[in-house]
Amino acid sequence: MKNSIKPAITLSLAAAVAGIFAAAPVAAQSQAPIKVGFMLPATGTYANLGNMIENGFKMYVNEQGGKLGGREIQYFKVDDESDPAKATDNVNKLIKRDQVDVVVGTVHSGVALAMAKVARETKTLLIVPNAGADVITGAMCAPNIFRTSFTNWQPAYAMGKVAADRGHKKIMTITWNYAAGNESVKGFQEGFEKAGGKVTESLTLPFPNVEYQALLTQIASQKPDAVYAFFAGGGAVKFVKDYVAAGLNKTIPLYGPGFLTDGTLEAQGEAAQGMITTLHYADNLNTPRDNAFRLNFAKAYKANADVYAVQGYDAAQLLATGLKSVNGDFSKRDQMLKAMGSATIDSPRGKFTLSPAHNPIQDIYLREVKGINNEVKGVAIKALADPARGCKQS
Repeated sequence: MKNSIKPAITLSLAAAVAGIFAAAPVAAQSQAPIKVGFMLPATGTYANLGNMIENGFKMYVNEQGGKLGGREIQYFKVDDESDPAKATDNVNKLIKRDQVDVVVGTVHSGVALAMAKVARETKTLLIVPNAGADVITGAMCAPNIFRTSFTNWQPAYAMGKVAADRGHKKIMTITWNYAAGNESVKGFQEGFEKAGGKVTESLTLPFPNVEYQALLTQIASQKPDAVYAFFAGGGAVKFVKDYVAAGLNKTIPLYGPGFLTDGTLEAQGEAAQGMITTLHYADNLNTPRDNAFRLNFAKAYKANADVYAVQGYDAAQLLATGLKSVNGDFSKRDQMLKAMGSATIDSPRGKFTLSPAHNPIQDIYLREVKGINNEVKGVAIKALADPARGCKQS
């Protein structure tokens, strides 16, 4: 009797030990870091914007003790150079070479369009922390593509309403001839003309050309009631200064989305003072959430937070929501994506939810430049949702 029991015990023990060793790689794998790939501009006109996004993202992760959903975060970086021609190769470096779990990027809409195409094809989770190309959460919408910023349509449409409310009837627009600029101008025109105004002419120049003089001369000769401009980064600095140097601001008010004055005010100096813009973030919101965010950012990076830092911060918050819903188990993709889509993000800009197309439904603020701040003057439109034209996602 004893002899018959002993082999059974031995076999059971052996099986248990084997099971422990077989499970070890699975356990180790579940605790492996989540790989986050930043594809952001590190050089060129948008370099500072990319840096602010990255810092905002990392600050949220650091606030959580370096983990999201219980998982360590490992970072990989590619400079996108704001060059759409290099975008596909660059994003594939992160997806195929580095095998990242999630891609975060970018600033330039043309680059982001290529990134979104690859994300759709590879089913890679993509969080867009800036680029506002309407189509990304429009016709190109997908379950694995999210945005924590805006569409080009949103602040532009709001400014169209503001400009009409201020009594302007005829306005000219000016921008770089690329996705972000063209969509911003269209959004402004939709809002302005819906409220009774008329865009008389739309001027463009190639990105990132900053030789504005001929176009400013054209504006001076046509004498519109006002001008709507979309530029960002170094291009916005030069445009605002050139506009004032030409004396146009004395008789023709200059309006734009907040990118015209966000992250640029120190360089623009006196030229930007008094400018009115619209955006989903503003200085001096004076809420406990925003005050804490700005204080922590200033301590961590010795710089004032801006909209780009907020968008990066919220990209990390959104990823955290998804990972928390599955206890860090990235293999439960469907459950994670569903949680991200239904999230309420407690953003420094104010709480926002996501549309079915995965774009923020958010307040668009009216702001005025005072010193080195884009101070909030009110809300241009509350809880503005992008129309997500062409999105088939439900």
